[in-house]
Amino acid sequence: MAPRVLICSTIVWAHDDVKSLLGDIAEVVYVDSPDRKSFLAEFKPGGKYAGAVGIYRENSSSTKLGVFDKELIEGLPSSVKWIAHNGAGYDPVDVHACIAKGIYLSNTPGAVDDATATTALYLLLSTLRQYSIAERSLRALKWKPQGLNNISHDITGRTLAILGLGGIGLRLAELVQSFPMRVIYHSRNKNPKAPSYCEYFENVDDLLAQADVLSVHVPLRPETVGLVGEEWIRKLKPKSVIINTARGKVIDEEALIRALEDGHVAAAGLDVFPNEPEVNPRLLEFPQVTLLPHMGTENQDSQRKMEVRALANLRDFLTTGQGKDLVLEYQKANIAVKVNSKL
Repeated sequence: MAPRVLICSTIVWAHDDVKSLLGDIAEVVYVDSPDRKSFLAEFKPGGKYAGAVGIYRENSSSTKLGVFDKELIEGLPSSVKWIAHNGAGYDPVDVHACIAKGIYLSNTPGAVDDATATTALYLLLSTLRQYSIAERSLRALKWKPQGLNNISHDITGRTLAILGLGGIGLRLAELVQSFPMRVIYHSRNKNPKAPSYCEYFENVDDLLAQADVLSVHVPLRPETVGLVGEEWIRKLKPKSVIINTARGKVIDEEALIRALEDGHVAAAGLDVFPNEPEVNPRLLEFPQVTLLPHMGTENQDSQRKMEVRALANLRDFLTTGQGKDLVLEYQKANIAVKVNSKL
């Protein structure tokens, strides 16, 4: 009997790939439970999810099931061994609960790199050149806004500081070479894949002091909540710009607003917010701030790549007992993937 795999979210672009990747090796069941309680109930013997070994999920599933928090993870049966999360950021899944339960968690790095980096590039261009103000002025039939030259700048030769030089940060570094910009970065460790034009700063204070633009690309974890706070913001070069396409809670929003109010930060470009979809109305008071409604990967090409990569992680698990995209916590905990591939 083929192992059972659950699809918790609507597959929008990769319908044919579900069949080609999983059709011959798994029984694919699409979750239609209206809420969390009924979802967990269907794992009981005789239920339509009974014996499931793998789960595909993405953030839209939370509208009915909620996030995959500790309560939901602990409610899953012991048969579930792999959760394939569609997304690079996996904060909607309690990874520590998964580890405790013996469930492996994968994400979709790489698939989001180009789209998120181009979003960061747009925010960088908009904030330095202040195109957002200019567009709003034109739409109000006022032509060019007064004083724009006093707050806009060229991009060429400016210093971009990247906080977290993973796949997205690396792609952004490549893109800004078109101007070019000077690129400096800080990560937990020096990235061995970084090209020679990326200068590593072990000391964050030194990095911040030289940044014309700080672009944030760190994942959301308990230790990164409010990471870019009052202290780091005040160590930025005066009149610098902050870009965030990572997660809203990585930046202390109140500290950012204070820095915008007193002019220490000249502008900001934000694609993510602490309480999405709610946006702090105080941010709307700053014309020099460019705001996007979490558009990072909102295009059909990236969405399909993400769906395929998550499905491929399930395929690899079912056929080899392993997956290429285990999230960082398993590596940090030195947890080996030893799962019977003959399911």
